[in-house]
This record gives sequence, C-alpha cells and structure tokens, in this order.
Amino acid sequence: MGRMAGTLASAFRNSLHHRAGLLLRRALALSHSSPLLRREDCSTRAEETMGSDSKHVTSVLFCGFDFPASHKYTLEYLKSHPYIQVDVVVLHEIPYVISKYDMCVVLNCRLDANLIASAVQMKLIMQFGVGLEGVDVNAATRHNIKVGRIPGRTSGNASSCAEMAIYLMLGLLRKQKDMENSVKQEKLGQPTGETLQGKTVFILGYGAIGIELAKRLRPFGVKIIATKRSWHPKSLLLNSSNFERDGVDGLIDRMGVPHDIYEFAAEADIVVTCLTLYPETAGIVDKKFLSSMKKGSLLVNIARGGILDYKSVLEQLESGHLGGLGIDVAWTEPFDPEDPILKFPNVLITPHVAGVTELSYRTMAKVVGDVAIQLHEGKSPITGLEFVN
Repeated sequence: MGRMAGTLASAFRNSLHHRAGLLLRRALALSHSSPLLRREDCSTRAEETMGSDSKHVTSVLFCGFDFPASHKYTLEYLKSHPYIQVDVVVLHEIPYVISKYDMCVVLNCRLDANLIASAVQMKLIMQFGVGLEGVDVNAATRHNIKVGRIPGRTSGNASSCAEMAIYLMLGLLRKQKDMENSVKQEKLGQPTGETLQGKTVFILGYGAIGIELAKRLRPFGVKIIATKRSWHPKSLLLNSSNFERDGVDGLIDRMGVPHDIYEFAAEADIVVTCLTLYPETAGIVDKKFLSSMKKGSLLVNIARGGILDYKSVLEQLESGHLGGLGIDVAWTEPFDPEDPILKFPNVLITPHVAGVTELSYRTMAKVVGDVAIQLHEGKSPITGLEFVN
C-alpha cells in the first residue's frame, strides 16, 4: 500500500502545475465557443419541454473536458430525453457544483472523500470505461452512493485497447520514428525493422483486454505467455495433456500467476501491461522487473501510467537495456511533451486513446444514457454496469 500511495501521490503532485495552466487555457477558450460549458443550455431545453409539468430533472455531471467524445455522444443519445440534463464542468469548478448532481461520470477526475462528502444529491458515480482508481469507493459507500464501471468485454473498449497495443508493438518493431526521419530525409529502404512473427509476447494481466489481445495476436505467429491471479483448474492442464483448448485460456501457450512475472519477463521479446491499477500493481514494472527482461526487449503499456515506475523506465532506456517503449497512458496526464522520456527515438506515445473509438464510445455513451434514464425513472437495480460496492 505504501508503494502505491507514494507512486500515485508523486504522480498527482507532479501533474498539478502542468495541468493547472492547461485547464485554465482550455476553460477560457471553450467558455466562448462550447455550449457544453453553459449549464443553462441544457436546463432551458428541459424547462421548455416540460412547460408547467413538475416532473423533476436528473442531472448528470461529466468531470472535465478531456475525452470530449464521451459527453458529445452521450448528449446525442439523450437528445430526445429532456428530463436528463448533461453538464460538463471544468475540473477546478467541480467542488463548487457537485452538490447539485444526481450522477457523476468521472473521466480523468479524482473524487476523494471530501469531494464525495459534498455530493449530497449524488446517487451514482461511474466511469466512462473501467478505471475507478481515482474514486474513493469506501467514501462513496459510506454516503450510500453506488459506484460502477462499464464492462470492457461488451462495450468494445477491450477490443479497441487490444488493437492499440498491436499498433504500438508494430510501431516499435518497424521503428516508426526512424521511418518518419527517412521520409523527411528522402531516404529509401531504411530502417530495417523486425516482425511480430516468431516473437514471444508476455501479457501481464490476462483480463478482458488481455483476452482480446491474445485473439488478435494468434494470426501473427507469436508465442503468447500470460499471468493473472488465478486460472481455471482445467486450464492448467493445457500444457501437460490433451485437454481441449478453449477460446480464452486456450489462446495462451504458457500460463502463470503473479509470482511468475519475473521469469516470464525474462522469456519475452515484448511485454504488454494490461493490469488494473490496484495497491499491489502500482509500480510493479520497476527496476527488478525491467532488469529481468531481455536486453533489447520492448515494453507496451495500455493499462494505467502508475503500473510503471517512471524512474526505473527512464534508467533502463538510458542504459539501452530496454529496447523500446510504447505507452498510451502516462504517469501524469496530460503528459509533459518536454519530458525526457519522449526524447528517445525508440519511444512512442499516444494521448490515452486506446479505448477511444467510434465503436467503444458510441456503445459506452448508450450505457451512460440508459443508466441515467433508469436512475431518473427510479429503477432498481440499475442494469448495464458492473458495480464495485
């Protein structure tokens, strides 16, 4: 727990100054151009439709302007439901308005105990996706607020993230930055890249994303090894018997549990982190783990930035032991474009878009909208979410 607290607290502190200026500029720019900032737009629409009707309005809060397609698609889905009010509020204003909302979509916001205590009208907190590490679930439970996430397997989020992992793997193997330089310098036939074929890929965390990744990796002719907390007992017989292989655990050539991660890291050409950020997984890709990896092997992270220990990753890139890094998530977000890690030619970064696709975001917007409608109509239990309390 101490390691996670230190890792997350450090990341949070480091991001404050960088985010403050960015959010202020974004708020000032959008306040004049975006109707989403004007709460009265949604309220007026509801009031005009209701007329003299006294039917109440259910208020939904989206925290911040990151991941804009989330609230855009939700608003589109709910346009024929005037009794659902959707507002987007800049992060630093949330403490002043959260008391007025029935439902909260977290996005990239941190909801601590103090903020949750102010949410006196709140009935439900949810993520536009799966990550709830920024929510104090215990505090929400004490205040009788349900906390839920959208299952990745059914929303398209897991498959979208899996495809991004392959994109980053191929970008590193084919030396994307060097190719861009060759184009600029009018050079042909260089650099010489590598193929996925014949590689051993270690999926660190064989959950929803890991399963979708394994499905897509099979046609590339790779060996797939994976770890997770527990496997089906019959699955452990796969490598020692003729037990019929299924479409999930049967995709894996070698299965392991958490204490096997260093051994598996030593065998892999590519490590892909698909872990959920928990106290026991924060900073798990540290100096010991990275040193266990083959010299020149690649690391891809599509989970959460806090899974990787920043200092250890930087040191391993500087020494040349780590052959390449592909990340869709970072230690602080938005990631500082001047960060030393981005200076390396064998580092690729994308702006937390692994799950941001038309398929996943349209599907998840529908889930958010349907949940808001259920909440408005007083239905219980609410369906469509995976609740954690």
